[in-house]
Amino acid sequence: MDESEDVPKDFIKLRSEKLSVDEVSELVVSPYCGAVSVFIGTTRNNFEGKKVIHLEYEAYTSMAESEIKKICRDVRQKWPSIKHIAVHHRLGVVPITEASVIIAVSSPHRAESLEAVMYCINILKASVPIWKKEAAEVAVLATGSDAPVASVPLLTLGTNTLFLLKSHVS
Repeated sequence: MDESEDVPKDFIKLRSEKLSVDEVSELVVSPYCGAVSVFIGTTRNNFEGKKVIHLEYEAYTSMAESEIKKICRDVRQKWPSIKHIAVHHRLGVVPITEASVIIAVSSPHRAESLEAVMYCINILKASVPIWKKEAAEVAVLATGSDAPVASVPLLTLGTNTLFLLKSHVS
C-alpha cells in the first residue's frame, strides 16, 4: 500500500444498535501508525447516589454529525500527524455496562493519539447536541399503610428531574 491509498479519514456514526469496540478500532488501523488510542464511554449503574437502570440518548443528528466533523478538523490542526479518527455514538436506550460512545484515533506515536482521544471526548460532551437521560430507581417508603408502593424510573435531563411514583391502594 502506498501513502496515497492511506489518506486520513474520519468515521462518524450515530446509531441505535450496540457499538463494537473491535469494529471502531479496526477503522483507524494504518500501517503508517504505531498507535491506536481508544476511549469507551459505558453506562454505569449509579449517578449522584441513585441506582441507574439505563441511559437514553437523543440527538439532533445532522447538527451532531456536523459538530463532530468540526472536532475532527480541530484535532487534525492541533495534531497534524493524526491519521484516522472514528467517533461512534449510540442513540436510544443503552443498558448498564454497554458502550455509549467509542472514539478511536491512530497516529505514528502514542502521545498524539492519546491527547487527541481525550480532546475528542471532552469537546464532544461539551458541544455536540446529544442529550442524555438517566433512568434511575427511586426509593419510596410506605407511610403507615400496608398498601404496596412501587417506584418507576426517574428521568433526569440536565438539571430537570421528574419523579414518577406509583402506588396501589386496596
